[in-house]
Amino acid sequence: MKLMNAAVFFILVPALTPALDPLSTSIFMGGAAVAWQLLSPHSWLKCSLLECCSVKDTLNLSVIKMDFDQKVFGQHLATQIVLRALRTHMHSKRPRKPLVMSLHGWTGTGKSFVSSIIAENLYQLNVWRQMFVHHFSTVLHFPHLSRVHLYKEQLQNWIRGNVSACPRSLFIFSEMDQMPHGLVDSIMPFLGYHEEINGVYYGKAIFIFLNNAGGDKVTEIALDYWRRLKRREDIPMKELQSLLSEEVFSNRNSGFFHSQLIQKNLIDYFIPFLPLEYKHVRECVRAELRTQGHPEDEDLITEIALAMTDYPGEERLYSSKGCKTVASRVALSI
Repeated sequence: MKLMNAAVFFILVPALTPALDPLSTSIFMGGAAVAWQLLSPHSWLKCSLLECCSVKDTLNLSVIKMDFDQKVFGQHLATQIVLRALRTHMHSKRPRKPLVMSLHGWTGTGKSFVSSIIAENLYQLNVWRQMFVHHFSTVLHFPHLSRVHLYKEQLQNWIRGNVSACPRSLFIFSEMDQMPHGLVDSIMPFLGYHEEINGVYYGKAIFIFLNNAGGDKVTEIALDYWRRLKRREDIPMKELQSLLSEEVFSNRNSGFFHSQLIQKNLIDYFIPFLPLEYKHVRECVRAELRTQGHPEDEDLITEIALAMTDYPGEERLYSSKGCKTVASRVALSI
């Protein structure tokens, strides 16, 4: 049908243009070409001016790696897994299932920041992200326990509709530790190994869950390594992922309490975000000073970092808030 319409269009245009002067003809032909581009579902012009789903994957892994290296501090384990997961998923032309990652750690350790870097690089134009990157806040979108059944239906319809519009959709769920029990299981059919569900293919979608639950377990392991004079870089990833899976499955405050997503192994990666040490907080302060346009005052950097390193009580090795309040502390100190 599209080819037929195009043929009719280009047959009729020459018949219409003789009555026009050369300038009018050029304007007419140019306007017709623009209109034709805008009517095409994935034309380069429409995708430059309007919102449309990218016809080819645009995730630049080298740029994401550079952002991780320059902007994310103390999370070598997390960034390595995320990069590996994205590379594997994006390399497949037709993945067997969506990519599902669950990020765990204390507040301020970089979970939201890492997910935002992925979102910023998933599409080339900012305007595209407004339509194809979807952020669900548990507190904002699912506040009432009595409406869980309604939320389940709405969530299913929302995911189904958005993946239908763009297979490479990104869904970010924050505050998972406050999500009502059973709600996340409503999207289980979309995360499994299916060719299609009612004509919709979900394999290219990406789901990211942000969870404070499990953060204490991660910190406990990191602290044990430090006390045994071992490097945090040597913490075995497989051990951490297994412990996280068990922890959030049995934790009533995880959002994954007795979840079928875990029982059926539909979460591909449980990603630990380690607690931030003094040296990492220093880097956060330094970066924030640059962001706010201030010189890198080493005394100020030391003062703020020391004030934020408060856990555990005796060693004061980690920042219990990560880098969460660095921006406000810098603003108050200048």
